[in-house]
Formats: sequence, C-alpha cells, structure tokens
Amino acid sequence: MGKYGKKQIALKYEVEEKAKPRDDFAHSIKPLKELLDSVRHLDGFPLGEDEDILALSDPPYYTACPNPYINDFIQRFGKPYDPKQDDYHCTPFVGDVSEGKNDPIYNAHSYHTKVPHKAIMKFIEHYTKEGDIVFDGFCGSGMTGVAAQLLNRRALLVDLCPAATFIAYNYNTPVDAEEFEQEATRILEEVEEECGWMYETLHTDGETKGRINYTVWSDVFICPYCQNEYVFWQAAVDQKRGKVLAEYKCPECKAKITKRECERAEITFFDQAIGREVTQAKQVPVMINYSMGKKRFEKEPDQFDLDLIQKIEDSTIPYWFPTNALPEGHNTKQPKRSHGVTHVHHFYTKRNLWILAKLFSKCDTNLLKLWFNTQLINISKLNRYRPMVSFPYNPLSGTLYIPSQISEANVFTAYHNRIRRLSRAYKKTRPGGFIGTCSLTKLILNDLSIDYIFTDPPFGSNLMYSELNFLWEAWLKVFTNNQKEAIVNSTQNKGLDEYKALMTACFKEMYRILKPNRWITVVFHNSKASVWNAIQDAITKAGFVIAQVTVMDKKQGSFKQVTSAGAVKNDLIINAYKPKQEFSDRFLKSAGQGMEQDFIAEHLSRLPAEPNVERTEQMLYSKLLAQYVQRGYIVRYSARQFHRLLDEYFKEVDGYWFTREQLPQYEEWKMASGLESIEEIKTGQRVFVTDEKTALTWLYQFLDKPRSFSDIYTAYHQAVALIEDEIPELRDLLDSNFIYEDKLYRRPHTKDEQEAVEARRERELERAFDVLLAEAQSSSRRLRNVRKEALKHGFTKAYQEQRFADILTVAKKLSRKILEENGEINDFVEIAHIKLGEDS
Repeated sequence: MGKYGKKQIALKYEVEEKAKPRDDFAHSIKPLKELLDSVRHLDGFPLGEDEDILALSDPPYYTACPNPYINDFIQRFGKPYDPKQDDYHCTPFVGDVSEGKNDPIYNAHSYHTKVPHKAIMKFIEHYTKEGDIVFDGFCGSGMTGVAAQLLNRRALLVDLCPAATFIAYNYNTPVDAEEFEQEATRILEEVEEECGWMYETLHTDGETKGRINYTVWSDVFICPYCQNEYVFWQAAVDQKRGKVLAEYKCPECKAKITKRECERAEITFFDQAIGREVTQAKQVPVMINYSMGKKRFEKEPDQFDLDLIQKIEDSTIPYWFPTNALPEGHNTKQPKRSHGVTHVHHFYTKRNLWILAKLFSKCDTNLLKLWFNTQLINISKLNRYRPMVSFPYNPLSGTLYIPSQISEANVFTAYHNRIRRLSRAYKKTRPGGFIGTCSLTKLILNDLSIDYIFTDPPFGSNLMYSELNFLWEAWLKVFTNNQKEAIVNSTQNKGLDEYKALMTACFKEMYRILKPNRWITVVFHNSKASVWNAIQDAITKAGFVIAQVTVMDKKQGSFKQVTSAGAVKNDLIINAYKPKQEFSDRFLKSAGQGMEQDFIAEHLSRLPAEPNVERTEQMLYSKLLAQYVQRGYIVRYSARQFHRLLDEYFKEVDGYWFTREQLPQYEEWKMASGLESIEEIKTGQRVFVTDEKTALTWLYQFLDKPRSFSDIYTAYHQAVALIEDEIPELRDLLDSNFIYEDKLYRRPHTKDEQEAVEARRERELERAFDVLLAEAQSSSRRLRNVRKEALKHGFTKAYQEQRFADILTVAKKLSRKILEENGEINDFVEIAHIKLGEDS
C-alpha cells in the first residue's frame, strides 16, 4: 500500500472530496489584493504590511483582514429571510452539556478563553437545522466553527485579533493529517540535526553526553543589608520539600529577608537584534534536567554547560525572528518593570530563540505556522519552574508574567509532542468555516443573514487579548488593531463606559444581521456585577430580549436556571431572542402604546412550558420596564397595575405565569416528569438571593404552602448568596408582601389580598423614595443606605409623571457603583439625561 494504509487513503479521499466545493467557490472570486482598499477603512483592519496580510490569508475562506467575500458566502450557502414563509419556533435550550475539555480538538492549541466545541454543539443542534449559518463575532480559536461543521452547519467567524482568526482558520480547514505529521516530523529532524548540539550536556561522569530536557534559570537579588548578590534558587527554595519560602536567610550575612525587600541584580549588554544596549534582570542557570537513554538525571550546571551557553550568547542567529517592541499595556508592565523585557525576542533564551528562528524558516504553510505557534508560550520565559510539579509547561494563564524561576524547555520535545496532538485533532475536523479579521462594531454583512449566534465576548478587564496575542502575532507579522477592542484597559483609556459603548455597538450589529425570531447565546465569565450589568444593557439596548440565564453545573454537565442578579461569580449562559419582524414593526410604530399585553404574551411564548424564573412576576415586570424605558416610551403600568394585567390576561400556576395556551403543555410536563410538589418542580431552579427583588422571588417560590417564620428563616439564609444591598429584614419583607395567618406566612390568594399587599408595598416604597429625594435636595453629601427597590419604584413613578429632574437630583447623589451594577436604575438615569437634553 506504499506509505499510506487503507485508513489513510480513505481519509485522504474524504478530505479531497470535502475540499471540492471550496475550490469551486475560490475560483469564482476576485483576488484579495484587488479588494484590500475596499475594506481598509473598516473598524479593526489589522496593523501590518499588505504583503504579510495577503500571505497569511486564504481567500475567500479566511482573510487576515475584514473579509470582503462575506456576502458572497451568504449568497451561496445561506437562505434568504422571507417573513411570509418563516415558521421558525424555538424555546431556550435546557439540557445536559458535555464540556469536552479532554477532546483532541480542544487541546490542540491553547487560547485564553475557550468554550469546548462539544458544549457548543448542543446549542447549535437545538437552535438550528442542517445547512443553517451560525455566527460568532468573538470567535477566538474557532470552537463555534468546529461545532457547526461537525453538525453540517456553516459557520461565519469574526475576531479582532489576527492570532485568533489564524487559529480558527486552521481548525476549520480540511487537512491531510497523515501528510502534516510526516512533513512536521521531517522539518523537526532537519532542525535538530543542525541545532541539536545546543541541548547537549555532560553526564556526572564527565565524559558521556546527555540530552537536556529543561534548564532552570533563577533570578539574582541583592540583599538590602549586606548589599551582596544572592541566587534566589539557592536562598529561597527548599529543595527537599519542593517549596519556595516566603522568608529566608541571606546566604552571606544570614539576615532574614523576603523577595519583596530586595532589589533585582541587573546586567547590561549590547542587543545586536535591535542595535542598542539593554538592561535586564540578571538570571543564571541553576539546575539541568537531562536524559541518558530512558533515564532522567538532575545536576547543577558545570563548566561545559556554562561554556555552551556563552558560545551561543556570543554567536549571531542566522535566521529571521521578530524584534517588535512591546506595546504599552496592562500585561506588558510586569515583564518590562521586573525583568527589563521590552521586545518580543527578549521572552526567549538565546538558545531557544535560535532554534525557533530556524524552525520558523521552514514553516512555509499556514498549517505548519499554526504548529509553530502552539508552543511559543510554553518554551518562553513565561514557563514557570514549579518544584514537585511534573507537568512540563506552567505559564500563568491570562498574563505575560515572568517568574523568578524559569524552566527553559527543550524546543524539540515540545514540538514533537505537539505533532501527535495536532494530528489527532485534524483527523476530526471538517470544512465549513468562513473567517474574517475585523471589529464587530461595523460589519459589511447584509441584514437578516444569520440563523443563529453563539459567542463568548470579552468581559471587562478579565483578559487583554491584544496584549496577550502579541507574541503570536509578532511571528505572523500581523497585529491587532485595538482601537475598537472591547475591554476595560486604562492604557487604552477605556473604562466601563467605553467598554459598554463598544459592546452595545457589537450587539447592535449582531441584532442587525440576525434573522427575526432567532436566538443568540452569550457566554459570560466575570465576577463583577458592573460588567454583568454592562453586558445585559448592551444586549437589551441592541433590541434582544433575554429569555433565560443559566449557570453551568460543571460537576454534572448541566445548566441550572438563575435570576440575572447575584450569579456573576459563575459561568453563565445567556439566551436571548430577536422579536418577530411583525411584532417589532408594530411596537416601533406605536411606541409600545397598548402593546404591554402583546409584549408579555410574545415573551412567554418564547419560554419552555416548564418552570423558568423568567416567568415570575418580578422578572416579567423588569423585562417590560427595560423595553419601554430604554426606548423612551411611556410606561403606563406600576407594579400593582402590572399584576392586574397579568391576572386579567394570563394564568399563574406554581408561582409562574403562562399564556392560557401554554397551561395544558405545563400540566403535561408535570405529569411526564412525575412531579407533584413544588419542591420537586423547582429542582434545577436556583435563585441567588442578593437583593430585594431576588429575595421576594425566592420567598414567593418558597411559600407555595403556609410556613412558619423559623422554617422560612432557616431556608432563606441557606439560599442567601451575598447581600450587599440595603434591604429590609426578613420579617419586614414577609409582613409587607405576604399574609400572616395562624402563625404562618403564606402567599396572597385572592385578588383583594393581592391588592392589599401591593398597595401596602407601594406606600412603603414611595415613603422610602420620598426620604431619598428630600435628602438629595437638601444635602450635598452622597446618599447612604440606599434601598434599590425604593429607587426603582420612585424612578418609575417619576418617569411616568415626566419628573426627570427628580430622577437626576437623586442620581447625582448615588454612588457610581449603584448605577454601574443595576441596569434598571441606570436606564432611568440615562433616559432622564436624554429627555432633559431634548427639552432644553
């Protein structure tokens, strides 16, 4: 059979067959070189020479710039939206999800954040059918594309970072895995034949040569007492226990010291690569791990090792390597300040840089360049040496942190191991992706083109993608244009307001390109409530309606429903929809007047006929307020009037509201699930009690039957996540919002009871707001002990009565944190500014 077995021949034939339609499409388009000027003005056009952008691209399927072929792709593979023929209907995804982090595809190439493609597949399968087009505007390493292609869907992927789209392209392109494995192995053998001498070391017998697996380098510090230099490894590392000591003795004067007390020793040398002197932290080799056959040994560097290192240092690397200066940024401060690492090549020892440069010179295809990129972080000075940790690569993720003890890994071992890992991944991937490099703030994609969106956007200051990708992009010679990068970054002069504005622009673009009546799924990983609020605001301001927020149960691989408040310390999944075209047109034309019932009916129809916290009265009223206030429409309903609306047109069962058509479905669901009690029904529901609204939601659900205060108290405090808001005591909440009868608390049952409870609550909230307003009018100090529900109620009434000045009077005395972390309150303030600005 020659060099290919039957399995390999079948795989090669399958890949060639899958590639045919791609080739046909590619032959029918204009050269990218002729189209560059047509997209050069677009947000996010990368930084780099045209020739490098063209060299990195594979048009029309991948461009390292805004993709000018996007609409050609949609025209060929998409289905035009026809409102008359549109019969699409779907409710939010609920079900178990496999994370799939041990999958070969997931592990082939690292990225700062990555949702496993197996998890994404569940969502795509639920919301789409074969042939549909899935979009991801923050595609990262392209896992959405992988998930789509494995389900016979097409994927349109966009990211601002060239490093990200380059990885995504290689994940979504047909590959002959056997051919790749052979070519990569051949290249590695050739490079090792030329450069393998750089990893030679003498065995302890002083004669036999071994092969270095890794070399540990240690920082050198200066004792603040005796001013002598000492090697950190020798003074602070307990070799027997494999532990770095927080406090230790100076080897010279024996004074007790800490690393924080000491200055780093420095070394100044002429850097040939950039033609000037540089000063860096002094580092010395302290331990070598090497192999003799299959046995491993450790030793201190001897004269042979030191001479070898010096020989390499005195030589000139005969191959190209990047010498770009590091940008100013959050992540680049530490390597610059602590170690004097100011340029890309400084992240590597001279030995590893030499071998990398040689290896890169032989990587003449994008596939080989991806293989090259996979280990650039692991073999850099970012790789921490961690005593007693067997895993060879330990960079601190999400940073450019250079540690005091570096493990200089063997380049050949690293890339040899990655060949097998990539090959396993390539055997599973299929074509189907279409990729561009640009900002999501403005696309050239036509309206109503996309069938479903799954995306994992940047969240505040979590990760500085353009900074973290700089090492990869330096080798690719194409860099992120971070002007429209949606992050919180002081170096870029971007705070929360700028982040929110950029995210709003991005979600508006996604709203524009998504077909009506379709869904978007957003993954959220951030512990800051202010960022969570910014994302929610961006989604709703774009026009989407959030239908479900779930938190992933990583132990069981399932999702639990949550309220939108208080869950920010978890990985959340947000499911939102774009309303039907006919509904949106009527809502816009009438400015929402008389459509409150229609809006609630439309929203309820989007939810599965089963328990969902979105069906609670508090959540429904919040949705209504957001839709009207954010658009500046008249709000006709107070909370009490809203209850009457619900009671007149909808039906409440087990604490949830349904359309009358959904009731039989709900009863069927209960019977099919074998559920009788409300406790069983609420399994899988999780209301985080963090503020007054969520406390009332939890209490209403819990009081499905009369309960004593002690029973409520015990359960309530078990449900409390973290209350930072000013809210009434539990007893006061119960007395104001429920019925106390026969020494037990229960829900109001009749309309009269409900009316009495609502009236009592309204009076209480109005009094509390009046106190806040009076204090804001009479004092120059910030308001303290602010009850947010009183703010919402007072702002709602002031908005209805067009008392926008009162809203701003109170808002000016609120802490910034309240406005940043509560979208409902901030909506009133923003619209009040607009209204008064218009009036003036």
